[in-house]
Amino acid sequence: MLGQRAGNRKRKGLPVSDTNQSNGTPSGQKGPIIPKSASEALRPERVPDPPKRSRKARSQMVIFLNFLMTLVVFVVIAAVAGTYYAFSIYRSPGPLTTNTNFIVRNGAGLNEIANRLESNNIITDQRIFRWLTTTYLHDNETLRAGEYEIKAGASMKDIMELLKSGKSILYSVTLPEGLTVRQIFNKLQADTVLEGDLPSALPAEGSLRPDTYKFTRGTKRTEIVEQMAGAQQKLVEQIWARRDPNAQLANKQDFVTLASIVEKETGLADERAHVASVFLNRLGKGMRLQSDPTIIYGLFGGEGKPSDRPIYQSDLKKETPYNTYIIKGLPPTPIANPGKDALEAVANPWKTQDLYFVADGSGGHVFAATLEEHNANVKRWRKLVAEKGEDPSAIAVDGQPDDATTAPGSGAQQKKKTN
Repeated sequence: MLGQRAGNRKRKGLPVSDTNQSNGTPSGQKGPIIPKSASEALRPERVPDPPKRSRKARSQMVIFLNFLMTLVVFVVIAAVAGTYYAFSIYRSPGPLTTNTNFIVRNGAGLNEIANRLESNNIITDQRIFRWLTTTYLHDNETLRAGEYEIKAGASMKDIMELLKSGKSILYSVTLPEGLTVRQIFNKLQADTVLEGDLPSALPAEGSLRPDTYKFTRGTKRTEIVEQMAGAQQKLVEQIWARRDPNAQLANKQDFVTLASIVEKETGLADERAHVASVFLNRLGKGMRLQSDPTIIYGLFGGEGKPSDRPIYQSDLKKETPYNTYIIKGLPPTPIANPGKDALEAVANPWKTQDLYFVADGSGGHVFAATLEEHNANVKRWRKLVAEKGEDPSAIAVDGQPDDATTAPGSGAQQKKKTN
């Protein structure tokens, strides 16, 4: 009966129960069927354990991991030790035994600087200097060009701080008051620390400010000239703005021109305003200035008079645009570069009636308001000249013509030694 039913199911395409026909046991399963409770039926079956790794394979993996760990520890220890050593060397005193100058050229990179420091025996290891200097420099910080004095025993860190600060050695050039533009250019050209050519065209006379200028090695000569020109323009503007409105000066050109004459007439600071008053009084009365320095400039120009050559009586009669014994008023341009004191003196002169002055033999001058007083002063001066063994008839005494009664003069030959 059961076989017939199975056949019927098979013919109808229905699944045939995989049970033993005799005892109802599932096909392929031996023994009786043991019924399970509901909880046992829902309990998940145990997953079989994975195959166990062999002891040999496990041993090789442990050895490899131990090796990696040891290598990492070794590398870390070496890195820490190396870093400690590098920082120690970086901060330790260097090999220099005496102070030395070191130049960082414009555009030099860290590699070049480090190599040159080592080659000059200023540091012991350029690699350490390069590496740790990079770690100390932040943002846009760099090692700056210039000439530096490195102290004996300076550490790499000291050197890095010095080059980063830009506190390089400063040189100076002193250009005194009363020099012409040509004389200033000669001094700048002779300075061996400055570099480059001077401007091909000379600036206007009186346009450069006399002063002491500081600079670093490698500074261009043109930079000093530009600095002088800017400083003089600013100074003239400032003093002109606070001038005495009663001073008879038409413009800043006349102001600088007269200041240059005052600068050349006297080297005494407390005389300049007095000398300025004399020239302004003479201009106000339509009198010629009769100033010796203008004769010198007309004869020798910007090169200046040779130091051993006096002014002769014949020089007073030589016609030049600058000979104020012949021309009326001021010369066409300044005759030198006046300093601050001379400009201040012309802008705010003394209030006097004096029209004359002559050297007193001690580096200063005696002033006079009348021709009679002046003639007496000239006579005393000529006597002093004669006592020195010089011929007063051959030398123009302070620009004074031989006949003091007909041509009153001014000027002085005992001035700063810049003529």
